[in-house]
Amino acid sequence: MEVINALGRRKTSVARVYITAGTGKFEVNGRESKTYFPTIVLQHSIFQPFEITGTTDQFDVSCNVVGGGVAGQADAIKLGVARALVKHNPELKPALKAVGLMTRDPRMVERKKPGQKKARKRFQFVKR
Repeated sequence: MEVINALGRRKTSVARVYITAGTGKFEVNGRESKTYFPTIVLQHSIFQPFEITGTTDQFDVSCNVVGGGVAGQADAIKLGVARALVKHNPELKPALKAVGLMTRDPRMVERKKPGQKKARKRFQFVKR
């Protein structure tokens, strides 16, 4: 099997995911996934596409992720892995789509507007 690559994004994080046939090794930026994502919630999040499709320990994953925080990076990797699995086997798409893993989350931080303190907060108004 050749290398299959896919892109995942979330907030300002961009993850380039490369999967090959293997034994389930998962690397993030050259480090093992368990050391890169210390919390169990984030570890479970990046392995979710494999658990849903029943392909755990069938692929080796290597990914480069930049930008954002650890939660956004984990979600970007999750989307990238799901897209790579669909590239490998298009029959897996309905199962992943039913759980919502094929949808890119469009929520971003709202920009700060001029004349205001933050995106929505205003400066204090003085009546008199």
